Amino acid sequence: MSEDANIEEPKKKKGLLVPLLLGVILAAAGGGGGFWAVTQGPLAPESTMETPVETAAEHDDDATHMDAVDVAFLELETLVITLGAEESNRNLIFSASLEIAPQYLDEVTQLSPRVLDVLNSYLRVIAISELSEPTSLARLRSQMLRRIQVVTGTGRVQNLLVTQFLVN
Repeated sequence: MSEDANIEEPKKKKGLLVPLLLGVILAAAGGGGGFWAVTQGPLAPESTMETPVETAAEHDDDATHMDAVDVAFLELETLVITLGAEESNRNLIFSASLEIAPQYLDEVTQLSPRVLDVLNSYLRVIAISELSEPTSLARLRSQMLRRIQVVTGTGRVQNLLVTQFLVN
Protein backbone atom coordinates (compact mmCIF):
# COMPACT_ATOMS: atom_id res chain seq x y z
CA MET A 1 0.00 0.00 0.00
CA SER A 2 2.86 2.31 0.64
CA GLU A 3 3.84 2.07 -3.05
CA ASP A 4 0.42 3.25 -4.17
CA ALA A 5 0.57 6.23 -1.87
CA ASN A 6 3.90 7.39 -3.31
CA ILE A 7 2.69 7.22 -6.94
CA GLU A 8 0.87 10.37 -7.86
CA GLU A 9 -1.50 10.55 -10.75
CA PRO A 10 -0.43 12.98 -13.45
CA LYS A 11 -2.32 16.24 -13.26
CA LYS A 12 -4.70 16.78 -16.11
CA LYS A 13 -4.09 20.05 -17.91
CA LYS A 14 -7.31 21.92 -18.25
CA GLY A 15 -8.02 24.62 -20.76
CA LEU A 16 -5.60 23.65 -23.56
CA LEU A 17 -8.36 23.48 -26.14
CA VAL A 18 -9.24 27.17 -25.97
CA PRO A 19 -5.69 28.54 -26.60
CA LEU A 20 -5.15 25.98 -29.35
CA LEU A 21 -8.37 26.95 -31.14
CA LEU A 22 -7.59 30.63 -30.65
CA GLY A 23 -4.14 30.11 -32.22
CA VAL A 24 -5.59 28.30 -35.24
CA ILE A 25 -8.22 31.00 -35.77
CA LEU A 26 -5.66 33.82 -35.49
CA ALA A 27 -3.27 32.03 -37.88
CA ALA A 28 -6.06 31.59 -40.46
CA ALA A 29 -7.11 35.23 -40.11
CA GLY A 30 -3.51 36.40 -40.45
CA GLY A 31 -2.97 34.26 -43.54
CA GLY A 32 -6.18 35.51 -45.13
CA GLY A 33 -5.32 39.12 -44.30
CA GLY A 34 -1.83 38.72 -45.73
CA PHE A 35 -3.21 37.19 -48.92
CA TRP A 36 -5.68 40.06 -49.31
CA ALA A 37 -2.98 42.68 -48.65
CA VAL A 38 -0.69 41.23 -51.32
CA THR A 39 -3.32 40.55 -53.98
CA GLN A 40 -5.80 43.42 -53.61
CA GLY A 41 -4.82 45.56 -50.66
CA PRO A 42 -2.12 48.15 -50.04
CA LEU A 43 0.74 45.81 -51.04
CA ALA A 44 -0.83 44.79 -54.36
CA PRO A 45 1.02 45.72 -57.56
CA GLU A 46 -0.39 48.75 -59.30
CA SER A 47 -0.78 46.99 -62.64
CA THR A 48 -3.45 44.48 -61.73
CA MET A 49 -4.44 41.79 -64.17
CA GLU A 50 -7.68 42.36 -66.03
CA THR A 51 -10.21 39.70 -66.75
CA PRO A 52 -9.52 37.74 -69.95
CA VAL A 53 -12.78 38.95 -71.53
CA GLU A 54 -11.85 42.61 -71.08
CA THR A 55 -8.30 42.05 -72.24
CA ALA A 56 -9.39 40.21 -75.37
CA ALA A 57 -11.88 42.95 -76.25
CA GLU A 58 -9.29 45.67 -75.76
CA HIS A 59 -6.67 43.85 -77.81
CA ASP A 60 -9.15 43.35 -80.66
CA ASP A 61 -9.81 47.09 -80.72
CA ASP A 62 -6.09 47.88 -80.55
CA ALA A 63 -5.24 45.35 -83.26
CA THR A 64 -7.55 47.00 -85.77
CA HIS A 65 -5.98 50.44 -85.14
CA MET A 66 -2.37 49.36 -84.66
CA ASP A 67 0.09 50.05 -87.42
CA ALA A 68 3.50 48.47 -87.83
CA VAL A 69 5.09 51.75 -86.74
CA ASP A 70 3.39 51.59 -83.30
CA VAL A 71 5.96 49.10 -82.00
CA ALA A 72 9.73 48.85 -82.04
CA PHE A 73 11.86 45.76 -81.56
CA LEU A 74 15.14 45.45 -79.72
CA GLU A 75 17.16 42.33 -80.50
CA LEU A 76 18.97 41.05 -77.40
CA GLU A 77 22.34 39.36 -77.51
CA THR A 78 22.32 35.55 -77.59
CA LEU A 79 22.90 34.04 -74.15
CA VAL A 80 24.70 30.71 -73.70
CA ILE A 81 24.01 29.41 -70.20
CA THR A 82 25.51 26.33 -68.56
CA LEU A 83 22.78 24.25 -66.95
CA GLY A 84 23.27 22.06 -63.91
CA ALA A 85 26.68 20.87 -62.80
CA GLU A 86 29.60 21.69 -65.02
CA GLU A 87 30.23 17.96 -65.52
CA SER A 88 26.89 17.54 -67.29
CA ASN A 89 28.04 19.88 -70.08
CA ARG A 90 24.46 20.95 -70.95
CA ASN A 91 23.93 24.42 -72.33
CA LEU A 92 20.91 26.59 -72.99
CA ILE A 93 21.17 28.86 -76.02
CA PHE A 94 18.67 31.68 -75.69
CA SER A 95 17.86 34.56 -78.05
CA ALA A 96 15.00 37.00 -77.80
CA SER A 97 13.64 40.33 -78.94
CA LEU A 98 11.77 42.90 -76.90
CA GLU A 99 8.62 44.53 -78.23
CA ILE A 100 8.81 48.12 -77.06
CA ALA A 101 6.68 51.23 -77.32
CA PRO A 102 8.59 53.38 -79.86
CA GLN A 103 8.99 56.38 -77.56
CA TYR A 104 10.93 54.21 -75.04
CA LEU A 105 13.31 52.51 -77.49
CA ASP A 106 16.34 54.62 -76.54
CA GLU A 107 15.74 54.21 -72.79
CA VAL A 108 15.32 50.43 -73.03
CA THR A 109 18.37 50.15 -75.31
CA GLN A 110 20.47 51.86 -72.63
CA LEU A 111 19.09 49.40 -70.05
CA SER A 112 19.82 46.32 -72.18
CA PRO A 113 22.87 45.29 -70.07
CA ARG A 114 20.57 45.16 -67.02
CA VAL A 115 17.99 43.21 -69.00
CA LEU A 116 20.64 40.68 -70.05
CA ASP A 117 21.84 40.43 -66.46
CA VAL A 118 18.37 39.68 -65.09
CA LEU A 119 17.74 37.11 -67.84
CA ASN A 120 21.11 35.46 -67.26
CA SER A 121 20.57 35.35 -63.49
CA TYR A 122 17.09 33.86 -63.86
CA LEU A 123 18.00 31.25 -66.47
CA ARG A 124 21.04 30.03 -64.51
CA VAL A 125 18.86 28.74 -61.67
CA ILE A 126 16.49 26.79 -63.92
CA ALA A 127 16.79 23.02 -63.50
CA ILE A 128 17.17 20.88 -66.61
CA SER A 129 14.13 18.85 -65.55
CA GLU A 130 11.99 22.01 -65.68
CA LEU A 131 12.89 22.58 -69.31
CA SER A 132 11.52 19.20 -70.39
CA GLU A 133 7.95 20.08 -69.43
CA PRO A 134 5.69 21.05 -72.36
CA THR A 135 4.48 24.25 -70.67
CA SER A 136 7.90 25.35 -69.44
CA LEU A 137 8.61 27.84 -72.24
CA ALA A 138 5.35 29.73 -71.69
CA ARG A 139 5.95 29.87 -67.94
CA LEU A 140 9.59 30.90 -68.34
CA ARG A 141 8.66 33.53 -70.90
CA SER A 142 6.11 35.14 -68.59
CA GLN A 143 8.57 35.09 -65.67
CA MET A 144 11.29 36.67 -67.79
CA LEU A 145 8.92 39.32 -69.18
CA ARG A 146 7.86 40.31 -65.66
CA ARG A 147 11.49 40.65 -64.57
CA ILE A 148 12.31 42.72 -67.66
CA GLN A 149 9.36 45.02 -66.97
CA VAL A 150 10.60 45.54 -63.41
CA VAL A 151 14.05 46.53 -64.71
CA THR A 152 12.85 48.79 -67.53
CA GLY A 153 9.76 50.27 -65.91
CA THR A 154 6.07 49.69 -66.38
CA GLY A 155 4.67 50.24 -69.87
CA ARG A 156 7.97 50.27 -71.74
CA VAL A 157 8.35 46.62 -72.76
CA GLN A 158 5.14 45.12 -74.05
CA ASN A 159 6.26 41.60 -74.95
CA LEU A 160 9.18 39.20 -74.99
CA LEU A 161 9.58 37.32 -78.24
CA VAL A 162 11.70 34.19 -77.85
CA THR A 163 13.53 33.58 -81.10
CA GLN A 164 15.84 30.75 -79.99
CA PHE A 165 15.53 28.34 -77.05
CA LEU A 166 17.83 25.39 -77.48
CA VAL A 167 19.10 22.93 -74.87
CA ASN A 168 22.05 20.85 -76.04
